[in-house]
Amino acid sequence: MNTTILAATLSGLLSGFSLIIAIGAQNAFVLRQGIARDRVGVVVAICALSDLVLIVAGVLGVGALVESRPGLLRVITGAGAAYLVWFGIRSLLSARHPQALSASAAGRGSAALTAVALTWLNPHVYLDTVLLLGNLSTAHGPTGRWWFGAGAGVASVVWFTALGYAAHLASRWLARPRVWQVIEVLIGVVMFALAAMLLRATF
Repeated sequence: MNTTILAATLSGLLSGFSLIIAIGAQNAFVLRQGIARDRVGVVVAICALSDLVLIVAGVLGVGALVESRPGLLRVITGAGAAYLVWFGIRSLLSARHPQALSASAAGRGSAALTAVALTWLNPHVYLDTVLLLGNLSTAHGPTGRWWFGAGAGVASVVWFTALGYAAHLASRWLARPRVWQVIEVLIGVVMFALAAMLLRATF
């Protein structure tokens, strides 16, 4: 691997990590599922594969289309904010009954649907992953941008896998009722804050 390819790949890796590590709806849900030991593989796979699709779209230049359609972004923002509020309310209600929080709390379909919704109804996904990473990739030329995208894709897969399974391993200590209450309340607050930030930034 020559230095140009290596530089593009490392740039993509670091850029990917810098955008994905921030606390968000995806990360909160993956963390929750990991601690609950509930459909971790399904949730991690959906989040990672969705990110890979979005990264490829960004490298292909789809970000320009997203940027030129503010009306579409507002629709996605409204739907995403509504879903975040609903998820936040559900988390706060769950915190009232910590004994009900268990690894079998949600079926595979429910966990998968939530992972899909928290990914694809999040406008920041399009702004960060598609638009920002897509624009950053162009600095590395026609070939280098794909190595940049590959680096960002590796960051996504590594992060979601580590987050989900690290929480899974720690669940023995974290899955106590009182800890669950705190986690659910924090997740609820994060969801409300994200919804407010999305609406304030878009409308």
